[in-house]
Amino acid sequence: MGMWDGVKRQLRSVIEWENPHPNDLFYRWSDNGDEIKNASRLIVSAGQGCIFVYEGSVQGVFLEEGIITLETDNIPFWTTLTKVMQSFESEHKVGIYFFKKTLMVDQKWGTLSPIKYDDPKYQFPVALVAYGNYSFRISDPRSFFVSIVGGQASYRIDEFRTMMNGRLNESIAHYLANAHLSYAHIDAQRQHLSDELEKALSHEFETLGFVLTDFRIEGNDFDSATQERIGKIADIAADVHGATLAGVSYTQLQRLEAMKEAASNQAGTAGMMMGMSAGHSLGSEMVQDAPPTPKERLLELKALFEEELITQEEYTSKKSAILATL
Repeated sequence: MGMWDGVKRQLRSVIEWENPHPNDLFYRWSDNGDEIKNASRLIVSAGQGCIFVYEGSVQGVFLEEGIITLETDNIPFWTTLTKVMQSFESEHKVGIYFFKKTLMVDQKWGTLSPIKYDDPKYQFPVALVAYGNYSFRISDPRSFFVSIVGGQASYRIDEFRTMMNGRLNESIAHYLANAHLSYAHIDAQRQHLSDELEKALSHEFETLGFVLTDFRIEGNDFDSATQERIGKIADIAADVHGATLAGVSYTQLQRLEAMKEAASNQAGTAGMMMGMSAGHSLGSEMVQDAPPTPKERLLELKALFEEELITQEEYTSKKSAILATL
């Protein structure tokens, strides 16, 4: 039975990677152990490549799809008959490693910890987190195989992603911290940031034999302390805008709020007196700040003319200008 299994192993003549697992990046073909007969046919399908290792050395990298004839010293039957005393094992060891040439898309990344820097517009510290995805493909399979895969039976896409995300985080954090984008502008600059980060990170992939494509920032967020600061600024900005529309200053608006709070306070006379004091102060300010009416301006102009401080021509011209505003 053992001899027949050995014979069948060496008669196998077609080698191919059928139904590859979606998560496999490199895969060692092992249907026939590591003995391949001379003149076996290697089928490389679309989207695949193959590395041929013979007696421990990379003998070829096949990038084009098609059928390749392999040449080894494992001649069928002869090897089996001469290796009976060695349990039908041949010293002519072959490794066939398939790999994917297709684009590996939608690989998730995210900052491992908040990126801290000072907001350049509002001058307070912020802590930013970001996340997104990228795509990559193999450009130099031999280099990665020799440096990383080695003799492993398989190397999976999630293993590569874990390794690369660990390497990329420092570069991403460094770039975003030095970009010094205000929290108010970072969303508008997301595409520009994605493009610049793709350029900055490409070297990390190239050194391992890969090409980085389509790097994207899908979203970003700030820590709770930053969001609290942002919320306070937004509230004040809204109040200032509302006060401007109402024709009062922000200080006057604050005093109006104080009056409203005092009026609803059930603490008694002290609250009432405080509200009256704030109201009197606010009324004085609003009177002082209010611009003169057209009637007041005409009376003042007439007084200047009667006191001969301005000429008839000046009086007539200024009067016409005031009346034009009515």
